[in-house]
Amino acid sequence: MTTTAPARFLLLGDSHAGPIGRAAQAAGVPFQGGPVGAGREFTDGFFTTHDTPAGRDIVFRSAEAQERYRRFLGELGVDALADLSIPLVSTFGFCAHFVALRENWDLYRDRSGAVPAVFLSSALFDAIVRAAVRDALAFYGHAVNLGLRVLAVMPPQRVPGQSDPAVFMAAQESIRRAVARLGVEVVDLRGRTTGPDGLQRPWLCGDDEIHGNLAFGRIILAELLDRGL
Repeated sequence: MTTTAPARFLLLGDSHAGPIGRAAQAAGVPFQGGPVGAGREFTDGFFTTHDTPAGRDIVFRSAEAQERYRRFLGELGVDALADLSIPLVSTFGFCAHFVALRENWDLYRDRSGAVPAVFLSSALFDAIVRAAVRDALAFYGHAVNLGLRVLAVMPPQRVPGQSDPAVFMAAQESIRRAVARLGVEVVDLRGRTTGPDGLQRPWLCGDDEIHGNLAFGRIILAELLDRGL
């Protein structure tokens, strides 16, 4: 999004960033950025760090993501991520439905076909999940080390049919804890957006199995504004 008013934040993320951007556009809240690819692209091996005369920066390995990223920085009038003077909002790494694909966890199922709760709360499970999203964690850590204010937005609580719901819930908790430990502000709105079953309320769901809609984006935007963005 290009805007003449000073942008309040830079939005970098996967498709879950879409409703946030649309909500900001609809509300006339100036920002820069948006989705730069699909969630599965931003877990492992998706960027490298780069030193420039203007400061430390990142380079996305995807040509499309890199082109969008450089365009966003250009619209902000900065040469590198280290020069950013506004908060960074991201959804990277929170594609828990991808981590929770049923076939990934068949080895750990008991005779009933379920992944045992004792395993889902184990250090081994936590380590596996963190390894699965290691570059997303590295991205957040790098941004924090640059001195940026970083906010990570948790995903819609929607579990597609090919994913295991119990693994989804446990995996996103592992990701949330790991991101928070890096000094990132985690935007966790589950208490306001889910029903008694812990899943996304229907009126906040998009037309597919995974995404939130504009109303969900508006709730996230309101939380960001409440945090001073």
